[in-house]
Formats: sequence, C-alpha cells, structure tokens
Amino acid sequence: MDLVEKIRGDQNFLERIASAIPGFKGYREKERRREADRIGREHMASRLEGAKKSLDTLSTNASRVGALDAINDVETARKRLDKVAARMRYADRGYAGFFDAIKIDEAVLERVYRFDLALLTGVEEARAAAEAAEAAAGGVGPALAGLVESLDALDAALDEREQILTGVR
Repeated sequence: MDLVEKIRGDQNFLERIASAIPGFKGYREKERRREADRIGREHMASRLEGAKKSLDTLSTNASRVGALDAINDVETARKRLDKVAARMRYADRGYAGFFDAIKIDEAVLERVYRFDLALLTGVEEARAAAEAAEAAAGGVGPALAGLVESLDALDAALDEREQILTGVR
C-alpha cells in the first residue's frame, strides 16, 4: 500500500461524508497527494541526515589522531549533506494549489513522483558512501570524495526536479 492509499484509509467519518460532496473529493485527493509528497521528502531528508552519525565518528577519530586534513574533508561533506537535506525537505511540493501561479497537471505530478523514487535511491547511495567512509581504514579522503560526489548528484537531481515542477523540462 502506498502512502496516498494509507492516508486515504485513515479518514474519519466526517471526512468520508465530505468526500461525497461533488467536487470536494478531487480537492481532498490533491490534499492527500500533497501530504504524501511532504512526508516522502521529509523521510528522504531524515534518511540523508542519518549519515551524519558516520561523519561524527570520522570527525572524532580524525581529531584524536590530529588529522586536520581529514577533519576539513569531513566538514566539507557535512556542509554538503546539510545543504542537500535542507533542499530536499523544503523543495517545491509536487502539487499546485488553487491560487498558485503555476499549475501542475497530473502527468507532471506522476513524473515528479517517479523522480522522487529515484531520489530515494540516491539518498541510500549517499548513506552507503558515508558508511563506507566511516569503515575506511586510513585514507578517508577518497571515501569522503565519493560521499561528496553522491551528494552533488542528489543536488543536481533536485535542480532537475525543480525544473520539472516549474515547466522548464
């Protein structure tokens, strides 16, 4: 069961009655999609922020041995991670409200939802790269470079998502 169906199944009695009103059902369906979009983006941002634990461990280990270059690399990765997580959390919603200047049709919404599923794969790859950096014995620089590369790819994907929603692509 996907998130929209779960939200739909959690309706109370009053919401079920209101859904029977002509025109209201379509409005409620769009609101459910909007909520599912928000929850999905929040989940991805939280998963991405979970990679900070690996970075904290790396930073602690680097500071214990006095590896200042490694600390700088960790901080660079942490800043990129924070940036991408914030962009994901506060990205344009996959829904146009009644008074929004740019309207989004159903085909574009479907494209954005498929795109968001691909973003989730990128989030998991970034988490795996952070864990690999934490597990790397010795030279964490190349492993952190892999994490930064994953985060940059996510950042570029968020740019593309924005372009889809604004009608540029």
